[in-house]
Amino acid sequence: MPAYLIYALAALAEIAGCFAFWAWLKLDKSALWLVPGVASLALFAWLLTLIDSEAAGRAYAAYGGVYIAASLIWLWLAEGVKPDRWDLTGMTVALIGSAIILAGPR
Repeated sequence: MPAYLIYALAALAEIAGCFAFWAWLKLDKSALWLVPGVASLALFAWLLTLIDSEAAGRAYAAYGGVYIAASLIWLWLAEGVKPDRWDLTGMTVALIGSAIILAGPR
């Protein structure tokens, strides 16, 4: 499975898991939201282990750009807030950095 696909799935799992805690603590949702939230965070952690890298830190660093992009997509689709030009500029810079980390010759 390509790294960016794994990263995209991991980002979805992490954001969904974190949102479950946000919903419980900030939106007064039931604590039952934590059950799928914790499962989602466990899935996120497992997915990152599928990245073909000899160093965990490098896999996590490259994931950062994808996480930023996924968070802004979540902002737009789930929260109804359209990212502004600064959000999109930051996302682009982060994705370029992620690509450099992933594609760099080793």
